Amino acid sequence: MSESVFMRMIVLFDLPVTTKAKIRAANQFRQFLLKDGYQMLQLSIYTRIIRGRDSMEKHHKRLVEHLPEEGSIRCISITEKQFSNMEILVGEKKLQEKNVNSNQLLLF
Repeated sequence: MSESVFMRMIVLFDLPVTTKAKIRAANQFRQFLLKDGYQMLQLSIYTRIIRGRDSMEKHHKRLVEHLPEEGSIRCISITEKQFSNMEILVGEKKLQEKNVNSNQLLLF
């Protein structure tokens, strides 16, 4: 895969929030995702645009370093084209989704 291919990392998670410590761990994980450039797509589903396999490996490593001790967390990477072909069955794109895509990143 070429280094110039834009991709999306999608992180899906279900974290326990039954105690104050677990709530704190879940909030810290969400804050890490936001600080690392992820955007919330839906509750407990965050995405990040990456460019190429090297960037994917770097961000995957950062993600693994910040995992909470408990819960269920999954990560998948797909091409930006596959992501843009996602069908919304109910609802609509958030304003942030409409404003930020890989085409705009080409300007930087």
